[in-house]
Amino acid sequence: MQPKLSDAQNATVRAVLDQVKASGRTALTAPEGKIVCDAYGIAVPQEGVATSADEAVALATRMGLPVVLKIVSPDILHKTEAGGVLVGVKSADEVRAGYDKILANAKAYKADARIDGVQVQQMLTGGTEVIIGSITDGSFGKLVAFGLGGVLVEVLKDITFRLAPATKADALSMLDGIQAAEMLHGVRGGDPVDREALSDMIVRVSQLVTDFPEIVELDLNPVFATKSGAIAADVRIVVDFDPAPARHRPSQDEIVTSMNRIMKPAAVAVIGASSEDGKIGNSVMKNLINGGYKGQIYPIHPKADEILGYKAYRSVKDVPGVIDAAVFAIPAKFVAAALIECGEKAIPGAVLIPSGFAETGNEEGQREIQEIGRKYNIRLMGPNIYGFYYTPANLCATFCTAYDVKGSAALSSQSGGIGMAIIGFSRSAKMGVSAIVGLGNKSDLDEDDLLTFFEQDDNTKIIAQHCEDLKDGRSFAEVARRVSKKKPVVVLKAGRTSAGAKAASSHTGALAGNDKIYEDVFKQVGVIRARSLRQLLEFARGVPVMPTPKGENVVIITGAGGSGVLLSDACVDNGLQLMSMPDDLDAAFRKFIPPFGAAGNPVDITGGEPPTTYKNTIKLGLQDDRIHAIILGYWHTIITPPMVFAKLVVEVKEEMKALGIEKPIVASLAGDVQVEEAAEYLYAHGVPAYAYSTELPVEVLGAKYKWARGAGLL
Repeated sequence: MQPKLSDAQNATVRAVLDQVKASGRTALTAPEGKIVCDAYGIAVPQEGVATSADEAVALATRMGLPVVLKIVSPDILHKTEAGGVLVGVKSADEVRAGYDKILANAKAYKADARIDGVQVQQMLTGGTEVIIGSITDGSFGKLVAFGLGGVLVEVLKDITFRLAPATKADALSMLDGIQAAEMLHGVRGGDPVDREALSDMIVRVSQLVTDFPEIVELDLNPVFATKSGAIAADVRIVVDFDPAPARHRPSQDEIVTSMNRIMKPAAVAVIGASSEDGKIGNSVMKNLINGGYKGQIYPIHPKADEILGYKAYRSVKDVPGVIDAAVFAIPAKFVAAALIECGEKAIPGAVLIPSGFAETGNEEGQREIQEIGRKYNIRLMGPNIYGFYYTPANLCATFCTAYDVKGSAALSSQSGGIGMAIIGFSRSAKMGVSAIVGLGNKSDLDEDDLLTFFEQDDNTKIIAQHCEDLKDGRSFAEVARRVSKKKPVVVLKAGRTSAGAKAASSHTGALAGNDKIYEDVFKQVGVIRARSLRQLLEFARGVPVMPTPKGENVVIITGAGGSGVLLSDACVDNGLQLMSMPDDLDAAFRKFIPPFGAAGNPVDITGGEPPTTYKNTIKLGLQDDRIHAIILGYWHTIITPPMVFAKLVVEVKEEMKALGIEKPIVASLAGDVQVEEAAEYLYAHGVPAYAYSTELPVEVLGAKYKWARGAGLL
């Protein structure tokens, strides 16, 4: 729940910000920061501003020594660098001398700085120093941050982010989301911090920056967190009264309506259709025809009367019927004029294959087509794309090869090369897809538009997306939070090693590496993050195959001790919980394995066992309600050959399914080349299985668990 503020409290903050704006400043002074914090119930120390040494002594005496002295100047944001901070001032004489010293340092640092006085502040000691702050990201908007504070914050960079406004649950997750989380629980006899007070402060900061968008950066650093509360020793607030205009966002209903017509069109026009082999317009026509699309196809060509057996038209405006989508296969310089004709024809979607726009520096050309799209309410896919596939409609609106293996995975990519890799893998792995979509420059349609469409698409069970950036990360996050509760959303974010954020005025801003923000926001909204292209593809293939687990207990059953160790390591890496084996279950497993085998977890049946041992132990694992998922580690032997193993696993799985028992099973197969066929057989029967890898099966199971946790299904 967000804190409720009275009109008077809001008015207090507004008055401070109006005063800052009127004076042409970009930052609040420390006393102004205290007024804002007080209005929002953010605890700060007692303090006052002195304009003489005598006033400083009087203030210090009243609040109790020792104190901290700080310069108050709208022209000096980083007070420590200017020699404008003295800590631990213990006596009246030291206060008097300190006052003079700070003024002298400030004048030496910036001779023309406006000096409003010296802040005298209650000295805080003890507790754990943390930082709570906020930044305004170009894609995600307002973010709240938490991490270790004080002088260590920029050295250790141990910080975590969430979208603002943050909930209490978000705030509590932030306390556990830093590497030094154990320090907050108390180490070596130290007291734990007051988690309620810290999480409350995070929520209040997130609400403050949400209520007042002009606050672009905020630091509370350090915040002293103790067992009985949290108080911010220093406040820094940076403002911007001229923010960038918000990106246009159609409503959810508008997106669904237009996307349904684009992805499931009754009629498609091909602008630039051609009878000449080797032309993109020829490939698009052939794919639409040979892919089995049953809707109307209208070739558009300025001179031809007929193309590949279809009547051709000079313009889309000459077509007598309604057109749902137009695929552009013409050079970039002709796109704008043809797009206007699409607008006049009331075509809702344009699939812009041509390159030669922003990716080549032609920003003006891309802005022109965006303006046309907005004027005529045409949604633009691309430009600079390979097109798209929607297999339930046998629609191959692309110049790439036709694709007809239908399934439930919807994939998209920002890159044409990655798109081709998706097509190739899908074909090779026999992974059925509902859609493969190119987004290219994303002049209009973005990942969140696709999420909105696939959310309500009954043919899609999982959505996997490759992106290099998010034009509107805030919109994506809001949609992904909703969609991921229903269907797994997997994202491969390219550019993880980019240098990160722009230069910032605050500690929080300086720490806001671009990838760290993506990492934390994805986690907050339930997105499964893929670390590689192979992971993205394997998650898209494997996650929908498995039933949803009912709990966290995972058991490894293996015929090879070495595989068991590696599988255990992979469980730790992927956040899976190896079940602590109860004595009765341990004894039950031991009935089926040789004395030199090992029960416990992993259950090591050893390599020389016949098929019945695998069968009995797997059946036991499926039957026991305390076990929620099984990882199999198979070792190729003459006694239990690969296909014998694969068939018995499927046999047991189907036997249990007939009794209403379904659990996720994944398998790692170690052996000679015959294990490849066995892995394919297992996969075809609902068991994600991998030859020569102990990592991939556990990563796929881990992805299923991440989704189930985020969707609240465990």
